[in-house]
Amino acid sequence: MSARKRTAILISGRGSNMSALIEAARSPDYPADIVLVLSNRAEAQGLAYARERGIATAVIDHKIYAGREEFEKSMQVLLDLHHIEIICLAGFLRVLTPAFVQHWEGRLLNIHPSLLPAYRGLDTHARALADGVKIHGCTVHFVAPALDEGPIIAQAAVAVLDDDTPDTLAARVLTQEHVIFPAALAAVAGGHLQIKDNRVVFDHAKPEPPALRVPADGMLDP
Repeated sequence: MSARKRTAILISGRGSNMSALIEAARSPDYPADIVLVLSNRAEAQGLAYARERGIATAVIDHKIYAGREEFEKSMQVLLDLHHIEIICLAGFLRVLTPAFVQHWEGRLLNIHPSLLPAYRGLDTHARALADGVKIHGCTVHFVAPALDEGPIIAQAAVAVLDDDTPDTLAARVLTQEHVIFPAALAAVAGGHLQIKDNRVVFDHAKPEPPALRVPADGMLDP
């Protein structure tokens, strides 16, 4: 297979989606290699998990910078140092500038706990329950300058139960996040898709590695 894409994961906390990506990338036929975990918080729990698995880690504290642009310049220096080709945002609690997003266009992925374009922003599970929806879920998308926008790579649907609380619904959605994020990264790193206008189109004529099984419509059901 061709060289694995050097991938960085950006986190701010425990990094449960980071863990799912790292475990998927341990497979020798997975097309992405997780080579760096970067956090804006020294206390982020996910850093220890990454270090224990031999992955380089770094902390760039956003609070010591005068603004987002200066913070991102330091991040970019580190990303360049590690020859990063793809970035995954896995609970990275910083809003990125349009300049940074545009520099990484088509190579910057995010996971969001709703079926976008529904429920952008925070408190997605509580808002879904308040609206009485019957289907909820999660989305992996390419990052665009606007909040929680960008071409959708994959989604997973979760049925909303009558006795659900935000916590119980969040737990079931999180299980699906751990499925679709590694699948989406594999699709991007393996060159299995194209962006046409604001849509992601999968090239299923190209042989897929065993680690990748994304349906033609990009929708993964539990």
